[in-house]
Amino acid sequence: MSITKKSILLIFLVLLIDQASKIYVKLNFGLGEHVDVFSWFKIYFIENNGMAFGMEIIGKLFLTLFRIVAVCALAYYIHVLVKKGARPGYILTIALVLAGAAGNIIDSVFYGIIFSASEFMGPIATFLPDGGGYASLFHGKVVDMLYFPLIKNSAGETIFFSPIFNVADSAISVAVGIILLFYRKELNDSLESKKETNEEPSK
Repeated sequence: MSITKKSILLIFLVLLIDQASKIYVKLNFGLGEHVDVFSWFKIYFIENNGMAFGMEIIGKLFLTLFRIVAVCALAYYIHVLVKKGARPGYILTIALVLAGAAGNIIDSVFYGIIFSASEFMGPIATFLPDGGGYASLFHGKVVDMLYFPLIKNSAGETIFFSPIFNVADSAISVAVGIILLFYRKELNDSLESKKETNEEPSK
């Protein structure tokens, strides 16, 4: 199997797992509802407007459009890497980043128009509600559900790890970790190549 096909398969599998888990939680959990799988792992349903791990920094529409541009750039970057014969592991790692970014884009673009709102202590969301979705196109909220309260203080408050995230966030984080550990040379080479391309020729 070619590296291009492997990359496409990886992206598809990550998106499938990410969206399946989000849709299941969205349609079966009330906002804030949680299930204890283990003492250190919970399925805890929240939604957010922002970036990975619930950070909210900039406007929703701008963030969604930025994500779309970033995914297109990553797709082109993978194409360039394949043509240059880059290491397969590095190409697959970039594909993992793309899959994670695309997973959250789907939420942001479509969830607002295909689901009803999830509310604390309220009814569970429905798919394609008669009255329309809870938000307009590009303004959907990202579904998060993975919570690992590994270390707690004496009061029962989580010290580590408090963010609640999803499979897409995990894909991005794992990929970044792999790049920093094993593919820093490839990343640096790409950054240097981009820098040289953007520099104007000396007069």
